[in-house]
Amino acid sequence: MHHTRKGRIFTEIILDVFKLEGLLIAEGDELTSELGITSARWKVLGALARSDKPLTVPQIAYSMGQSRQSVQRLTDVMEKLGMLLYQVNPHHKKAKLVALSTKGRELYELAEQKQIPWANLNSAEINVPDLEMTLSVLRRIIQKFAP
Repeated sequence: MHHTRKGRIFTEIILDVFKLEGLLIAEGDELTSELGITSARWKVLGALARSDKPLTVPQIAYSMGQSRQSVQRLTDVMEKLGMLLYQVNPHHKKAKLVALSTKGRELYELAEQKQIPWANLNSAEINVPDLEMTLSVLRRIIQKFAP
């Protein structure tokens, strides 16, 4: 069996996305190192900051494209470090809600202040239509695999 032309291109896109993920994690770790957070912790803070309400660990994991178990480990450590708060979930006895603490919100805002100039600098040489098309295609690919 052989790839179709589209299948071959799609495979190349996926391999490049994997490479990009590694590069972005390294960049994120560098951006937030002086704040004492990693890219993984930053993603949890971001998932909560972008939500209008506390989330369960499975909801955070889904928004990040990560496993529930890995997010649970992160949230447990982050809660002990004072970045997150666990709250009673009125809809589920065991699945607690996770919310940003004041410290967590402050860390997220500090990270965002670093990310904005980084994003502006790194997007400067790419035109808006190309960025919009890339975003559109990535979102379509994500939809194919999202439950």
